[in-house]
Amino acid sequence: MSQVKAYAAQNATTPLAPWNFSRREPGPHDVQFDILYCGVCHSDLHQIRDEWGGAIFPMVPGHEIVGRVTKVGDKVTRFKAGDLAAVGCLVDSCRHCDPCREGLEQYCENGSSGTYNSLEQDHKTPTYGGYSSMIVTDEAFVLRVSDKLPLPAVAPLLCAGITTYSPLRHWKVGKGHKVGVIGLGGLGHMAVKFAASFGAEVTMLSTSAAKEADARRLGAHKFVLTSDPGQVKSVRGYFDFIIDTVSAPHDYNKVLSMLRVNGVQICVGVPPTPTEVLGFNLIGKRRSIAGSMIGGIPETQEMLDYCAEHNIVSDVEVIDIKDINEAYERMLKGDVRYRFVIDMATL
Repeated sequence: MSQVKAYAAQNATTPLAPWNFSRREPGPHDVQFDILYCGVCHSDLHQIRDEWGGAIFPMVPGHEIVGRVTKVGDKVTRFKAGDLAAVGCLVDSCRHCDPCREGLEQYCENGSSGTYNSLEQDHKTPTYGGYSSMIVTDEAFVLRVSDKLPLPAVAPLLCAGITTYSPLRHWKVGKGHKVGVIGLGGLGHMAVKFAASFGAEVTMLSTSAAKEADARRLGAHKFVLTSDPGQVKSVRGYFDFIIDTVSAPHDYNKVLSMLRVNGVQICVGVPPTPTEVLGFNLIGKRRSIAGSMIGGIPETQEMLDYCAEHNIVSDVEVIDIKDINEAYERMLKGDVRYRFVIDMATL
């Protein structure tokens, strides 16, 4: 066992604080790497506060992890000491159900193992995430990272990136499509970048007029202020797809009204309360509401390779780990453009 330094939540009401724990020695198929940077996802805050239920404490958050390999098992073929490596939201799955065999490990029918606040496939060993000095993960769930891109800005691709890349690829979004993006945050800014890169016409849908300049800088072609009924009316029945990244309660019926015939509202945000949808807003134009969750390991690697080829990264603010609790408060206020990333050398 190796001793690891980390920041952890001891329960749902205490702030993150230093904590030490042990990780396993690398087995034959394992990759061990020192963590250089770890992104800060809004779900980290949800989980340390047990807002989704079932929290396992002590909890070490973090699932946007990049680092450098220090040791590999004797059966490992894709990594060697000194390589850059990454781990995203998953560290294992059953590997034999239909979704796993299709490279959709995020939908594992027997329960995938999350990078933190989860259990290994033995169903008893807790997983601890990237707010720590190093990690040991099976090679099958370790990703290759290009040295062409700045590592701090690569880290959020492991969650914010793949969460938006995956549905855009699944629905084959590209040239000729009109795409709306709701919410210009960690997820939304990546949705804008990817949809524009894929050749779609991209419109930012926001309640804040102050976000227009940034939306256009990121690649949006148009901007609609959704608090202005006139602007919303102007795009009624306009979009082929709307990527909905908002996790706060909002009106799905307003969103649906902006979709054309066969249009799809793709939800990657998770509002905390049930949402009422009027049936005629669906059947009147054969519209759909769909959901998507991160991506499988093959698609995540595909996304990282695409980003390296097209020079796409997240917009980040790098912080010291001692400032993580303050960063959470700023995140709640929307005071970050657009993802905090922890420099783990400060641990």
